[in-house]
Amino acid sequence: MKILIAASPLTGHVNPLLAVGRAAAARGDAVLVLTDPAFRPKVEAAGLRFTGYPDNDSATFRETDLPAGPERYRREFERRFIDPMPVQAETLRRLIAEEAPDVIVAGSMFLGVLPLLLDTAPRPPIVTVNVSFLFLDRPDHAPVGLGLPPARDQAEQVRYAALKAGMDAAFVNPVRAYTDAQLARLGLPPIPASLTHSIVLLPDLFLQPTVPGFEYDYGTLPPGVRFIGLLQPPTPPAPLPDWWPELERANAAGTPVVLVTQGTLANADFGELVEPTLAALAHRDDLLVLATTGGRPVDVLRGPIPANTRVSCFLPFRELLPRVSVLVTNGGYGSVSQALSAGVPIVSAGLTEDKAEVNARIGWSGVGVNLGTNAPTSEAVGEAVSRVLDDPGFRQRAGRIGEAFAARDAMAAILMAVDDLGRSRARAGRDAVPMARSA
Repeated sequence: MKILIAASPLTGHVNPLLAVGRAAAARGDAVLVLTDPAFRPKVEAAGLRFTGYPDNDSATFRETDLPAGPERYRREFERRFIDPMPVQAETLRRLIAEEAPDVIVAGSMFLGVLPLLLDTAPRPPIVTVNVSFLFLDRPDHAPVGLGLPPARDQAEQVRYAALKAGMDAAFVNPVRAYTDAQLARLGLPPIPASLTHSIVLLPDLFLQPTVPGFEYDYGTLPPGVRFIGLLQPPTPPAPLPDWWPELERANAAGTPVVLVTQGTLANADFGELVEPTLAALAHRDDLLVLATTGGRPVDVLRGPIPANTRVSCFLPFRELLPRVSVLVTNGGYGSVSQALSAGVPIVSAGLTEDKAEVNARIGWSGVGVNLGTNAPTSEAVGEAVSRVLDDPGFRQRAGRIGEAFAARDAMAAILMAVDDLGRSRARAGRDAVPMARSA
């Protein structure tokens, strides 16, 4: 099987797809990874072939003089994800002609697949692997992105509809129009729904890396959507920290362990969450507190490191999370999913990117406390950590989600999907013309 993987140039988007690539290559598939040239070393370190698409300066935002708000977020979103779409699509078409892949596996924000999906020209089957919450349009009329839990009654649905009208006017409709204009310049029809809904609707398969218990009820899902469980990213090639024996002793003694992270993207200011958490728990000699800087130097943390705290640039979450009592996080989807797969309850605080939605699901599902802010006070963090540690219900609910994750093998589901689509294409003939989907 020849597999072309296409990933948006963000660490949290590239890493899961590299895990897919490594698993496919390990069984003998020929794998080629398409992403930004900045990720070439990471791709090749995974033992995979790399190819890049030309940099169109899409990640250099020129709207920093705009105040924070819908217009700035919209324009940054357009630059980061929509502007690269034509060159990504052109590169995909060239690679289809040169490499003849049997299947394309794309990250959900690699929008270069949309022109292929909307065209009637022959193409390989396309599997989209999501890297975030399931961003379908909501049946309760809640706008996507504000972090609103499911509506409890008709009055709340009416309130949500009013909020959605404002969000549609400020963000959703302009983004859809911007996307349609790009597609029109390529001679293609418009997307059939909002951009996020279309990303889910159009591919041959859309794989959601979670379990139903951590997602809202959308009613009847599009036929290509499958829940696959945890897509575990590759383990960083780093040794265990020198304080690991202290962690083992804490586990043996029954000492609670608290881990705090701001991930690898929204970690420019550790004063938002990591530093308040360390300050909140500094007096707790009954806890062991662990912190990771997500690749940034440890010495960027301001103030003295408390005596009960150990800090590392990177931490091996796969080995670490089963030893953790509470995760404090700004709500990165990958970190949250890994924690829940290990049955770890969560304290979350984050509103940027997709974090408001991820954190809303933490509170809604009962697996943790959502503080609903981007920069909680140390007092709020300390109270939330104590609440989660003292109330066994949080761990019990997280444990049930963990059991659901354990019942699904994400990598097996992805490889099976690739095989099924590849065989279907072979039976239909490589020159079969897929029909563009409609809403």
